[in-house]
Amino acid sequence: MEFQNCFPIWDKLSKAQQDCILAGLISRQIKRGTVIYNGSMDCAGLLLVRSGQLRAYILSDEGREVTIYRLFDRDICLFSASCMLRSIQFDITIEAEKDTDVWVIPAEVYRKVMEESAPAANYTNELMAARFSEVMWLVEQIMWKSMDRRVAAFLLNESAIEGTERLSITHEIIARHLGTHREVVTRMLRYFQSEGMVKLSRGIVEITDRGRLEGAG
Repeated sequence: MEFQNCFPIWDKLSKAQQDCILAGLISRQIKRGTVIYNGSMDCAGLLLVRSGQLRAYILSDEGREVTIYRLFDRDICLFSASCMLRSIQFDITIEAEKDTDVWVIPAEVYRKVMEESAPAANYTNELMAARFSEVMWLVEQIMWKSMDRRVAAFLLNESAIEGTERLSITHEIIARHLGTHREVVTRMLRYFQSEGMVKLSRGIVEITDRGRLEGAG
């Protein structure tokens, strides 16, 4: 897979701009569990996922995590280059959920191209708007959706991502994604199990009645 085939606006850039990106482009292999970027780190640059899976989350003062979004093949992470975005006032952490290969466009390289290219500037604005829409969706979920519906929706989404009804995931990890306590998740999962929607075993949550779980979510 070539970078040129994965970067959405490649054909809209000039030859000089394309050469500038390729000259600065960095390829990285990131092990599962590695934190690629957080607010205390230097600006990481623009990340384009070649293969694998990343998670972007925010961390409360109490140390509680809330997942904002995931990044999959060909997805681009803009917030890792937040030094280019003067209006960004919150810290975000990005970690690899699976072994992941990424391309990195250094911040100074992308900033230069963005200043010269209207398509690059427009694409950056569209990308930022899309990510903020995901943040607002998350806020709405936390404010207005009950925890049982959030847990059900998470399990269904995780099943779609992994392509299986049998999820290798702990209650603690689910709680980290949803920004709640493990005990709350355990209580919800045990309720789902008593209703025949899931089956629980150590480190496994198996969806046994997708229809009812969809109704709960």
